[in-house]
Amino acid sequence: MSKPRYKLAADENQQEIVNALEKIGCSVFILGTPVDLLVGFGKRNFLIEVKSRNTDYGKKDRGTPTQRQFFTSWRGQVRKVWTAEEAIKLVTEAYGRKIKTRE
Repeated sequence: MSKPRYKLAADENQQEIVNALEKIGCSVFILGTPVDLLVGFGKRNFLIEVKSRNTDYGKKDRGTPTQRQFFTSWRGQVRKVWTAEEAIKLVTEAYGRKIKTRE
């Protein structure tokens, strides 16, 4: 896969999602491409693509050509989220319990 020749802007909800994940104890690394976030929680890794309902790509649940190619060829886990609540549910649902946030 080739890398895009332009820098993609982060979705406006990305920082809110990063903050929420860090608040429950996740490690978060911003990748940018081919997906937005690499998240570590409970000795597991998650690839997360942040979408925004305020963009054409986010509304139509499609990504850039590079992202679409990645989603169809990647044989590991990768998920799309639109909200902080969805991101938290994604990383905690495997444990079957509620996670307390750090204050």
